[in-house]
Amino acid sequence: MFGNPVKWLFFILTSYLALNVVVSMNTLLTRKTYIVQMDRSAKPEYFTSHLEWYSSKVQSVLSEPQEEGDADEEDRIIYSYETAFHGVAAKLNEEEAARLEEADGVVAIFPETKYQLHTTRSPMFLRLEPEDSTSVWSEKLADHDVIVGVLDTGIWPESESFNDTGMTAVPVHWKGICETGRAFQKHHCNRKIVGARVFYRGYEAATGKINEQNEYKSPRDQDGHGTHTAATVAGSPVRGANLLGYAYGTARGMAPGARIAAYKVCWSGGCFSSDILSAVDRAVADGVNVLSISLGGGVSSYYRDSLSIAAFGAMEMGVFVSCSAGNGGPSPASLTNVSPWITTVGASSMDRDFPATAMIGTGRTIPGVSLYRGQRILSTRKQYPLVYMGSNSSSPDPSSLCLEGTLNPRVVSGKIVICDRGITPRVQKGQVAKEAGAVGMILSNTAANGEELVADSHLLPAVAVGEKEGKLIKTYALTSQNATATLAFLGTRLGIKPSPVVAAFSSRGPNFLTLEILKPDVIAPGVNILAAWTGDLGPSSLPTDHRRVKFNILSGTSMSCPHVSGIAALLKARHPEWSPAAIKSALMTTAYVHDNTHNPLKDASATTPSIPYDHGAGHINPMKALDPGLIYDIEPQDYFDFLCTQKLTPTQLKVFGKHANRSCRHSLANPGDLNYPAISVVFPDDTSIKVLTLHRTVTNVGLPTSKYHAVISPFKGATVKVEPEILKFTMKNQKLSYKIIFTTRTRQTIPEFGGLVWKDGAHKVRSPVVITWLTPLT
Repeated sequence: MFGNPVKWLFFILTSYLALNVVVSMNTLLTRKTYIVQMDRSAKPEYFTSHLEWYSSKVQSVLSEPQEEGDADEEDRIIYSYETAFHGVAAKLNEEEAARLEEADGVVAIFPETKYQLHTTRSPMFLRLEPEDSTSVWSEKLADHDVIVGVLDTGIWPESESFNDTGMTAVPVHWKGICETGRAFQKHHCNRKIVGARVFYRGYEAATGKINEQNEYKSPRDQDGHGTHTAATVAGSPVRGANLLGYAYGTARGMAPGARIAAYKVCWSGGCFSSDILSAVDRAVADGVNVLSISLGGGVSSYYRDSLSIAAFGAMEMGVFVSCSAGNGGPSPASLTNVSPWITTVGASSMDRDFPATAMIGTGRTIPGVSLYRGQRILSTRKQYPLVYMGSNSSSPDPSSLCLEGTLNPRVVSGKIVICDRGITPRVQKGQVAKEAGAVGMILSNTAANGEELVADSHLLPAVAVGEKEGKLIKTYALTSQNATATLAFLGTRLGIKPSPVVAAFSSRGPNFLTLEILKPDVIAPGVNILAAWTGDLGPSSLPTDHRRVKFNILSGTSMSCPHVSGIAALLKARHPEWSPAAIKSALMTTAYVHDNTHNPLKDASATTPSIPYDHGAGHINPMKALDPGLIYDIEPQDYFDFLCTQKLTPTQLKVFGKHANRSCRHSLANPGDLNYPAISVVFPDDTSIKVLTLHRTVTNVGLPTSKYHAVISPFKGATVKVEPEILKFTMKNQKLSYKIIFTTRTRQTIPEFGGLVWKDGAHKVRSPVVITWLTPLT
């Protein structure tokens, strides 16, 4: 049929190779966005501005225009960076980028990276008094001068959480502006929302022009995420806040007197690094004191991570940077935003819940949670047919996951359907069930979620249950010919024990980029958080949800991050002289590691005690952080010296050193010697090394005259000695140093965890301690 097979084989092979050549050439010539970092000090004098020089560099590497009217260098440059970072974002093909990387004055080039969002009772739970109380938090109006920049999806300015009644004039140091656009005008900014900007050039370069009919090309928030995080940071008190009657009470941000500057960097198709970098650069120039960034990408080397580099520049300018740890838990080493100059925040639960129950035909009542409040109510006096579309109770399949188009209406109509978690959003499963005619849904956790329950505002009566109870219900539905159930919704319940608990979704350590830097730093409330919401989207975020609410309840490290950002704003207001590292130290060394039953913090994914890879230094304790006693301070040069221990080349180090013309002092014997509040020692795979010594320096921010003594927990695999064991301070801001000597007794196959506490009778300055023995190569 094909004639000579050899001839056909030759034809197919040559066609394949030719196609590959065409594809490769297209790839080389396709323009993408690259972030170009420049050595600011290398600008020749004959250029009148840095931007003129940057433009000249880009122009010098451009390929010959292929067509009349092709983009020139003006079109190629989409951003210039001038404060936390120096350089441009430009549209280049691979060949042009490679040529530019070799040019004089170019420090580094980063390809565009896509980031994702990490998606009222918390002030009380954190023991923050109401704003009108006589507590130490409301003694002064100093917190009115603190400005928090929120990088997110924008802001819904009409929310009562952004009311500026009673606020003083905008701080004189503020240089930001209120950008206008569709449905967002100058008057939408006030003394609470002091600035609002949009960053979309990188997004449009990657995905095409924004459809302005479907999306606001302005600071207005269509998604809700940015409004929620901004209100969590610094929302004004709103009495009677609730979601469909749930969580009724006064909603307020962590720092209700602080100002908000909204930087919209995330759009319907994601968040892009060139836009994020421009927002950080602009925010620092505008005069923010704190940056709250509830988004992240994957982990890459310090010198290849544009957000890490921008955060380093912000830190150099005295700006505290708080980032979410990510929602990749409970998988180990799932963290993002792990640089030591960033405060990395994991998520925990609070002592508030939204109980609901599933009562099955056997008479058993299964506990769960839900935020359902709709017109369709199931009678608790009646049982409804129950169906599970999976084949067994342990292994989910497309039908059991209730994916789009997998439920047969003839099978599920009029019944309560059991759906397994996974693949699609939880609320979307309910929508699929509703469209197939189901009267209700039981949402079952799988092994990945364990027993952690996250409440959702479903579109049909639905209850979420844990993995064990889910298996029980599924087995019942599969083995009983006439399985039945009904659902009940019990409102809001307070005083839940144990709490807090580390959220199962919260990303975990270890930090494989640098084991000596323990991450996350702290955990904060991130489960079922009530805060302001957009007026453009229902509480489930589904397009079919036509309900409109002023507040919504969300979960994620996106919610825990702004808690820490807000507390950092309060600390900055009370201690304006504190560096970002000092604020982080105060949060970490005063964090607690026991729940409200006085037992060690638990891990929701396993109901076993959590470890520092899960909770970092512990759960934030704002009142204690106000007066930490001692702090571990870190200067920008110290962070640079830490980078000098990371086996980076001189060219790679330039990425961080050019702003202040830094060079390595070789002051750290190893990465663990960075003056970090957490202590992590790593014994190499060379078994002959049995003794390692780490060094720390503490600054007295308590009473001028004080005496601290050290208490170290015992370890099986090593003896740990602190020298000196007593620190005597005679003045405020005095610095004293100590060393910790680790001597291996028996190498352990898994890390060991403990703690070091410095006590003076009034303060307990606690550092988590981790000892790791690397496995010898065989």
